[in-house]
Amino acid sequence: MERLFRQRMEYLTGPDDAECFLCRSASSSDDETNLVLHREGSCMAVLNRYPYNTGHVMVSPLRHVGEIEALTRQELTEIMDLCLKGVAALRAAFSPEGFNMGANLGRVAGAGVPGHLHMHLVPRWEGDTNFMPVVAGSKVLPETLEETYRRLRPYFSDVTHAEP
Repeated sequence: MERLFRQRMEYLTGPDDAECFLCRSASSSDDETNLVLHREGSCMAVLNRYPYNTGHVMVSPLRHVGEIEALTRQELTEIMDLCLKGVAALRAAFSPEGFNMGANLGRVAGAGVPGHLHMHLVPRWEGDTNFMPVVAGSKVLPETLEETYRRLRPYFSDVTHAEP
C-alpha cells in the first residue's frame, strides 16, 4: 500500500512561539519566505500554509485585530479590494470554476488565528473533493506552496478590477 504523508503536525500542535504568524509576516520584509503575495495600504494577501486547495489565499489587515467591528473603514475597504484582486489573480493563474470566500470569526466558528482577522479565498474546481480527506485525513495538492507562490504572485501586480 502506498502511503502519503502531509506535513500538518505543526498546524495541529501549534507554533513553538506565541507570536501571530500574520503579524510576523506583516512586519517582515521577506515576502517570499512568508508567502506574502501582495501588500496594499493597510492589508496583505498571503498564501495559506495549510491550504484547503491549491491557491488558498488569506487576506488580512497588517495590524493585529481580531474583531470585524474593530476594523477601520480604510481596512474594511482595502480588505475587500484586495479580495477582489485575489479572485482576479486566482482566475488568471489557475482558472478555477468557483470560489469559497469568507472569514471565521472566533475559535468556535473555526478561526485558527482568532486574534487576527483574515478572509479566506479558496479556488474550487468540479471534482476537487474526494475520499482522501475523509479516509486518510489528508489533502492531496498538485504542486508545492513555493510553486503556487511563484505562479500566483505576478498576477497580483497585474490585476485590476472594474470600478463601479
